[in-house]
Amino acid sequence: MSTLNKKTIEDLDVKGKRVLVRCDFNVKIENGVITSDKRVVASLPTIRYLIDHGAKVILCSHLGRPKGTVDPAFSMAPVAENLSKHLGMEVKLAKDVVGESAHELAASLKDGEVLLLENVRFEPGETKNDPELSKKFASLADLYVNDAFGSCHRAHSSTAGVADYLPSAVGYLIQKEIQFIGGALENPKRPLIAVLGGAKVSDKIGVINNLIDKCDTIIIGGGMAYTFFKALGHSIGTSLLDEENVENAKQMMAKAREKGVNFLLPVDNIIATDYAADATNMRIYSDSIPDGWMGLDIGPVTAELFAKSIQKAGTVIWNGPMGVSEWDNFAQGTIAVAKGIADSNAISIIGGGDSAAAITKLGFADKMSHISTGGGASLEFLEGKELPGIACIDEKDA
Repeated sequence: MSTLNKKTIEDLDVKGKRVLVRCDFNVKIENGVITSDKRVVASLPTIRYLIDHGAKVILCSHLGRPKGTVDPAFSMAPVAENLSKHLGMEVKLAKDVVGESAHELAASLKDGEVLLLENVRFEPGETKNDPELSKKFASLADLYVNDAFGSCHRAHSSTAGVADYLPSAVGYLIQKEIQFIGGALENPKRPLIAVLGGAKVSDKIGVINNLIDKCDTIIIGGGMAYTFFKALGHSIGTSLLDEENVENAKQMMAKAREKGVNFLLPVDNIIATDYAADATNMRIYSDSIPDGWMGLDIGPVTAELFAKSIQKAGTVIWNGPMGVSEWDNFAQGTIAVAKGIADSNAISIIGGGDSAAAITKLGFADKMSHISTGGGASLEFLEGKELPGIACIDEKDA
């Protein structure tokens, strides 16, 4: 069944009900202080909707990897404090996940009040999707809402298992991910162009294969481009090579040709003597990288070629930088692609991780239609995989 047909928060009658909401509050904390609360802010529309509609709100999330044991270093206390400020009201913090404190506080909630459970990964059964733990989560509430897209690709008790025991829906954050990524895959405004970068071909084989069936153009950059060059018989010097996937690269290019998909590789590259921010570098054509040199970015001719292609897009999906974009000498390709997408009239969907960071750093975030909140989850979604945290949600009534 289409992911576009899942129940959303507005399909539930939440007034007076205890609603368990799985959020993504996996924020970085240094010395007890949250260094970036973007993930907390992203969850606010769903939380505010529930408060405004008289729900008793019970929030839960993981934070870091405490590995099934209670570790104060991974307590949700800083998150409760941060949320309280954003919401302008007290967010109560349970002393445990599904124990006595959680049950007492959940039972005493009044309409419009908010409770945050302790770190779900303090429970050893969480990452094992233990049915007993899932039942305990369900016993706290009347309804379940998943709004943690970044964890949707994991079948854990709080992301998937609990939905077996409660009526369920997605929150606004996941709804937006489904509308944009799901919509781009199922019914895109054409031409549909995918720009894929990053280091390893192995990370993106499933994505490329799935997108060849759906896209009009696929653009390949970043470290994985050199495996495709190798597959074409080019010299790649000491550039990054995913040796095990040279044959796969050949097959993907052949599949694209067979389906009439435009498959663009860099025509020139910025190469360097070693992997360092200040390495001696020069521009060279992609089919003749000399021994002892490695490619660290796409070249200016390629940057222009890719940007021109993007101008024609109806929908563009971008996942992965075009070079070692954290170093200024090798960031120009990524900047050119980001600018090309920002200047286009296309529906633009940016995968999580490095691409999202680059877009934000360059100040183009407000020009993008959608920046995904989940790196691994967005990749698996693009690959056409079923995400357990979405698959478990009830379908809309026919």
